[in-house]
Amino acid sequence: MKKLLRHPFFIRLRHWEYWPSAVVYAPLGPYWAWLSLKARSLYFLTAANPTIKNGGFIMESKMDVYNLLPKSFYPETLLFNAGAPLSSILQSIHQNSIAFPLIAKPDIGERGLGVKKIDNEEALKDYVSNMPVPFLIQGFVPYEKEVGIFYCKPPGSAQGYISGIVNKEPVTVTGDGISTLTELVYNNSRYILQWQQIKTLFAGQLDTIIENGKTVTLVPYGNHSRGSKFTDESFRASTNLTATMNRICNQVPEFYYGRLDIRFKSWEALERGEDFSIIEVNGSGSEPTHIYDPKHSIFFAWREIIKHWKVLYSISKANNKKGVRYITLAEGRQERMSFKAIDALLSARTW
Repeated sequence: MKKLLRHPFFIRLRHWEYWPSAVVYAPLGPYWAWLSLKARSLYFLTAANPTIKNGGFIMESKMDVYNLLPKSFYPETLLFNAGAPLSSILQSIHQNSIAFPLIAKPDIGERGLGVKKIDNEEALKDYVSNMPVPFLIQGFVPYEKEVGIFYCKPPGSAQGYISGIVNKEPVTVTGDGISTLTELVYNNSRYILQWQQIKTLFAGQLDTIIENGKTVTLVPYGNHSRGSKFTDESFRASTNLTATMNRICNQVPEFYYGRLDIRFKSWEALERGEDFSIIEVNGSGSEPTHIYDPKHSIFFAWREIIKHWKVLYSISKANNKKGVRYITLAEGRQERMSFKAIDALLSARTW
């Protein structure tokens, strides 16, 4: 029975955080329909952030969003088309002083699909040959801590507020001098779900005994779908941190709703607005990802989602009254089809 309960199917069944999004969100459909009816648009959320395509709901370019930020806020980032010659990519990397390791990721995408840490030229060559869509090359941020801070600001207001903070713990194991890497992975049910990518990344090392006290990072990305543990640290929304987030977000034109994923040195430095780098800005399609803390129930998650949707509706409605249009049903359908095509291409690859 114990072995059966550690099968991926039963691990997911017992923990709602792994349920398909359609299952999690289905009971909230009537509330979304009510908001859409009031807004007279199913896609009212596309007016939330006027300077981001579709408000940041779908098909927004990460590069376009980076270009809205002051350069000092994010790592050096370059955009390349699929099929770009490796020689020109290496030349651009050198000219812009980006050194290995670096991060590569699709310009349009979600759930961490296609995001990869690249350690050398050979790995970059493999990534480029495997990438079917435009992609970014980005300097690796060495800070170990990563957090997602959800920020909301009513249009016309000078100050916004933090509505949630999620801390992201990457997939790591610590050796005991006895267990192999495989055994350490199978000691943690969360990591069992990541076994296929771990097996690919650490082929040839799976039977290695990890020395006592040594920590090995198996999956370095702060994505829930890639195994990171999300913990709710919304209690850290102090006056100083809120003031810092206002200073940052007020420099992003017409940014009213979304989540900033940030790597940083320490909480004290982040509160001062020092030693941090924004690795991604997510707009109106953002989830309040602190809901995925394993300690939270599905009922907590539903309450938080509804709370954020209510704010999203209010912001979008206010922008619409100022002339920001909602996309039409036909436009929304086309954008979804375009995104599904990109997602299918990325999902077909092994990252």
